[in-house]
Amino acid sequence: MSEIKLLKMGLTPYPEGLELMRRLVALKQQRPSPQVLLLLEHEPVLTMGRRAADNDILAPPELLKREGIAVHRVERGGLMTYHGPGQLVAYPLLDLNVMRLGVGDLVRALERTLLATLADLGVEGNLHEGHPGAWYGDKKLASIGVAVKRGISMHGLALNLDPNLEHFNLINPCGLTGASPMTSVRLVTGHQVDAAKARDLLGSHLCRELGLSSSPWTLERAEDCLMEGRLV
Repeated sequence: MSEIKLLKMGLTPYPEGLELMRRLVALKQQRPSPQVLLLLEHEPVLTMGRRAADNDILAPPELLKREGIAVHRVERGGLMTYHGPGQLVAYPLLDLNVMRLGVGDLVRALERTLLATLADLGVEGNLHEGHPGAWYGDKKLASIGVAVKRGISMHGLALNLDPNLEHFNLINPCGLTGASPMTSVRLVTGHQVDAAKARDLLGSHLCRELGLSSSPWTLERAEDCLMEGRLV
């Protein structure tokens, strides 16, 4: 079974997580490398995928500034979304040629991972055709947005454990309109979510979906590998 480096980063400013992801992808493009999975939370931020429009932001700039919410346009697919504390984010950085996966295969693996993780957290999730992610009825629990650069996947998924759902009202999340289209595991179950347990469950389910065995990694080791120009 092939190995995947598993890096649990905790609460991370979005620019730092984005830079690390891009540096690791660039290194993986240069030479054969182990697969990598980043698991983290972000400080409050709005991210705009390739199909997002400026009018998907409903809040004026001064409100976003007052709330401390930055805006970043990035290379992933999809539309507009929010990341913040209480939301579990997973970035699988995979050589899709080595894994023999297409983009659609990866998205479906991420969806199956989300449903399995939710089931272990006591939530019966479902899928909506044409809207990648995981849902509870007609409320969205998790979003998926990926990009592929020279065969290497980046970005990934975001699962709402217990984020500030009011922040989703500042945007048209994932192109969804109407009253409060998003929900969370905390809201569905009515009890506190063990974030560390959810993180470990999601990492385990994703590794199983991909047929990979996980090897714990640290941020210090990742930085050393980037300095050395090779992932080991």
